[in-house]
Formats: sequence, C-alpha cells, structure tokens
Amino acid sequence: MLRSLFSAISGMRSKQTKLDVIANNISNVNTTGFKGSRVRFHDMLSQTIRSASAPVGGRAGTNPAQVGLGVAVGGIDTSHIQGALQATGRISDLAIQGSGFFVMADGRRTIFTRDGAFSLSLARELVNSATGFRVQGWMADAVGNISTAAPPTAMQIPLGESVITQPTTRVEFSGNLTNSVPPVPPHVSTVTVFDSKGEAHQLNVTFTRSAMNTWSYAVTSTATPPLSVTPPAATTLSFDTSGAVTPATATSGTFTVVVPGAANIAFRLHFGSMTQVAGASSAVMRFQDGYAPGELLSFIIGRGGVITGTYSNGLVRDIGQVALAYFGNPEALLKEGGNFYSVSPNSGEPLVGVAGAGGRGSIEVGMLEMSNVDLATEFTEMISTNRAFQANARTVSTSDEMLQELIQLKR
Repeated sequence: MLRSLFSAISGMRSKQTKLDVIANNISNVNTTGFKGSRVRFHDMLSQTIRSASAPVGGRAGTNPAQVGLGVAVGGIDTSHIQGALQATGRISDLAIQGSGFFVMADGRRTIFTRDGAFSLSLARELVNSATGFRVQGWMADAVGNISTAAPPTAMQIPLGESVITQPTTRVEFSGNLTNSVPPVPPHVSTVTVFDSKGEAHQLNVTFTRSAMNTWSYAVTSTATPPLSVTPPAATTLSFDTSGAVTPATATSGTFTVVVPGAANIAFRLHFGSMTQVAGASSAVMRFQDGYAPGELLSFIIGRGGVITGTYSNGLVRDIGQVALAYFGNPEALLKEGGNFYSVSPNSGEPLVGVAGAGGRGSIEVGMLEMSNVDLATEFTEMISTNRAFQANARTVSTSDEMLQELIQLKR
C-alpha cells in the first residue's frame, strides 16, 4: 500500500520540477539569446515480486512480476536551436547565425554568450553594458593587418580618438604626352605626396622627349630649400606605334624623398593609363595612396566579424575582428546567469576562431537573436504537467482512503 504513496509523491515532485523549468522558459521568452530547457523523466527502480522462469518441458516460461517505485528526473536539457533574428538597426548589435558563441572576459575569467547586445564603453571598448564584460577578438596592427594566431584580447574602437596617416607609396598618372613634330618643350606635372607623419609635399614630375616614342622623366622638390630626391636607375618611358605605354616601362623604380624629422618617402610612378598621340600634353596625377592625418569617424562590422573603420581623411582600414567559440557539446555548458555560459567537464574546450569557419556560424550586424522558447509548446506542456500532478495527487488521496479502510477493519 505504501508503494503507491511514494510513487505518487515522486510523480508530484518530478512534475513540480518540470513546472519550474516551464515557468523559467516562459519568464525568459523575451530574453535575448535565451535557450529554453526541457525535462526528461525515467522510471525508478522496480521491486521484483516474482522472477521470470524459463520454459521447462511442455510448460512455457513465465514473465517477471515487478512493481515500479515511481519516477525521477532523468535530466534537464538545454535546447540550442537557433532563435529568430530581430532587426535593431544598431551597428553594435550582433547576432550569430549558427552554432558559435561570443567570447567575453572581465579580466579574471572567460565566459561565453549568444547575447550580442553590445555597446561602446567609456574606454571605447566593445562591451556588454549590463555586466561590463568585454568582447574578445583580435586587434589590427598599424597598417590594418589582423593576426588570429595570437590569444584574443578586448576589442577597442577609438571613435574620435584614433588618428592615422599613410605615407605615399604609389603615384598613378593619366593623360597624354604629345606626339607633335618637332618636339615640344618639356611637360611638367605637379604631384602631392605624404610622409609618414601625414605632411604633404609638392613635387614636380618633368617629362622630356628624348627620341621618337621615348620620354625621360625626373622628379624634383618644389620646397625651399628643396628636399633631396633620389631617382631609380632607369627613368625612361616608351610608347609603341599605337601610342600605348610599353609594359616594360609602365612602372618606374622607387624614388626616395628625404624628409627631415620623418621617414623617407619611397614611391613608384605608374604610367599604364598614359598615351602618346596627337594633341597637347595633359599628363597629370590621377591618384596617390597617401593620406593626411584623420580621426576615426565610424565603423562597420562584417559577417566575418571584421571591424572596419572609416576615417575623416577618407581612409578605410580594418580595426580588428570579433572572435567566436565553438563547443562540441553546447548542451553541457553551465548557465551562469546574465545570458552567460561557462565550460563544464562534458562541454569540451572552446575552439576559438573566426566567424564563418569551424562550425561557428556567421555574424549578422544590426540584429539580435530572440529567445527560442515557443509559448504554444510551453503552455501545452504546462497543461499536461498540471494534469499529471493532479493525477498523482489523486493517487495519494486514493491510497489514503484505502489505508483508512484498512484501519477501520478492526472496528
């Protein structure tokens, strides 16, 4: 008689645990990146009333007779099904389309999250503003190169603070050098180049026809006193019979300009777009790759997690790259609160790398991942759990009535 009581009680306890999980799922239906849980049950040890017997002679065997002793919670699983993405329009809001996790740190420990509601801190670091944890990734070097081989660090986006320059290394010309006969005086074109500190310097490029279809060129400084300019070994420009530049002379050697207080400017001249046809000489500089000083005005984040900054001088350069982590068994991660997870012995170690590789998924910008809780399913489970709890409670009442009848047998 007592077995039914204890079985019913175990059922009531288990259903209470399931209701706790359902209530937590429902309460987090609007939590960014939340992953719902489910409860699995298994039956408890069964008491054997009669063992099974084997067939003997012409008699068949008998099955065992066992009475179960109730139910227990077999496990509480976290469902890592992808949640729907919601557009927010904030360039610092990120969502992961796939199985990855953002890597976060507070200087003492590293944890992981699917919640990409990030902001810039006072120190211009990309952070979770609700907890202060900093997003981890790799910062670019002075020329925009990103090395993901190093350990991830905090991501800093110094809007309005970072000032960069770029020295000139390439000067491109376009236009025409006249094909008139007899030869005309030299054609002079003024170009602007930048040193390592972003200072602009004016140079004259003088073209002089030395033979039919052949021109020489020289670079001189217009400063007072003039800067020293070291030319390459060959400074000859040749054209074919159609007036196009011959490939062998389309790019000059390296010119070196000595700038006091700054690194020497080393650049090449590119003439591939020039012609030598009838008409006046019009060769001019159409492009050079140097920049004056500029501060960081804005940034964008790509699907691969690369943060690209736009500067006031027009320069666009990579600032860093957000790291993602992949786990072999994400369901085994420990929930830490605050939408964070930590490593457990059964989750496997985090495989930290870039988005779009290693199963980490891609990063969607201006979006957040919504909770994957389905309210219809949760309410259905709540109803069935309530009925199961009521049924177990009725079992307790019925067992109590039977015990009462047994006690009254003595009267």
